Amino acid sequence: MSFYKPTVNANLNKTLIVPIVSTANVSQLAADLLIASLSLHSLGAFDPSFFIPAVGGKEDGDDGISTPFELYGRDDVDLLVLQQRSPTLKSRKQEFVDALLNFFIEYRVSSVILLSGVDLSNRTDAQMMTPIYYIQPQNTPSFSFRDLRIPKYSSPVPQWPQDENDEPDIPFIPGGGLTRRTLASLPREWIIPTVALLQFVLEGDNRADAHMLAIVATKVAGIESHIGELKQPSSWNQGLFGTPHDQTLYG
Repeated sequence: MSFYKPTVNANLNKTLIVPIVSTANVSQLAADLLIASLSLHSLGAFDPSFFIPAVGGKEDGDDGISTPFELYGRDDVDLLVLQQRSPTLKSRKQEFVDALLNFFIEYRVSSVILLSGVDLSNRTDAQMMTPIYYIQPQNTPSFSFRDLRIPKYSSPVPQWPQDENDEPDIPFIPGGGLTRRTLASLPREWIIPTVALLQFVLEGDNRADAHMLAIVATKVAGIESHIGELKQPSSWNQGLFGTPHDQTLYG
């Protein structure tokens, strides 16, 4: 089975948002907001054998089913959004990352923005000033941040004992899922501008965090003019963070 199976013919030479399954699922929530706010529709699905099996209904009762990994877009919006609904199988992590990078090249994606959560409990005092940071791999074309004042990420904790000044090219990302593996797997001569946006978060009701990450992503992608106020998908109203408690319990 091919890695990507398109359901409609579409131009993919656009900026691609890639949410990484990570702390608090903040990146998936941000992707949900972008898909709903830009009225994006499914363009195709990916080989589900890379993921823990999962299936569900479509947003707003649309026909068909949702699968673990799908691509969303719209002809008149210069942005594509991937949505991952199920974790990658441990035994296929590197195989999945390699297939994903090949997909970027094969379909001529113009630039890539990875979104990831980072475990806030590991944050240093110096990282208290802002929750969002970036990683720009050295072997990729420069990614313009325009006038955005996003600081460069450095690991708050070492992955193993080492000299403090001996941080690897792609620093350790606690709770970052496959973010580091994806960036570290980029070939030496990578032609697609690629950046990772990282947000320090704790597990909980992370809707506000997702709004912040989604807004920053639109600014980095240069498509904020297409969005007024972010729109939450209707599925968020059906027990996203559990059913509300009966208030009579509290007197």
